[in-house]
Amino acid sequence: MTSPIPREIPDLPAVPGPPLLLPSPVPATAVVAPVRRPTVALFRLLTALAAAGGVALELLIGTPARTLSYFSVQTGILLAVVMLLSASRAWRARRPLSPAVTGATLLYALISALVYHLLLAHTTPPFSMTGATTAPVRWHGQWATLQILHTLTPVAALLDWLLLTPAARLRLRRTAAWLLYPLAYLAFYLLRGAFLAPTNPARYLYPFLDAATHGYRSTLANALLLGLAMYALAVLLVALDHIRPTPVRHRV
Repeated sequence: MTSPIPREIPDLPAVPGPPLLLPSPVPATAVVAPVRRPTVALFRLLTALAAAGGVALELLIGTPARTLSYFSVQTGILLAVVMLLSASRAWRARRPLSPAVTGATLLYALISALVYHLLLAHTTPPFSMTGATTAPVRWHGQWATLQILHTLTPVAALLDWLLLTPAARLRLRRTAAWLLYPLAYLAFYLLRGAFLAPTNPARYLYPFLDAATHGYRSTLANALLLGLAMYALAVLLVALDHIRPTPVRHRV
């Protein structure tokens, strides 16, 4: 004997709808394939060649041990490598280098330019990377090297950042890490001076960091002031990066 059929069938539960799409933490630009940028690649290649040429010219004029001990020469080598890699990526439509790398390279290039033009260009005796006691003659090798490493390539790096790099990529949390290299350079610089003979004219390369003349206390105080100025410059770059307009639509 079968059970009676109910007159009213109870309502079935509603079919669940599609899950709500949560906002993705990954920006849309991160999944957009980059495009090939031959003009950008050419500009960065020329910048890399200029930086490498300035370093090579200084190596030919001066001694390698002295030349490679300058902050601007080491920065020129770094700038040449970073610009060459960036040019290759722009030419082959690859993802750009990390902003942590490119931002640090830009900072070091600007430091080299500002220190030279504000503190070294008008010193007496004149600043020379070869140890010469006379001012470099215009359009000669030493003058050309100083202009390439302290004016031409830093300006090219700044223009690349302003005109060819998307905005709002630099982060404030990276600024402290960017100062690790200048700090390591200061340690190398002072250790180098401590091991060289006191009669060596290349013992201390920068007059404001001459521990033999000013003593370690004044030298470290000058280094601290420079470090604070470098950090302020790094923070300023990050702030400007977030308020400047994006000059390009595609990732370069």
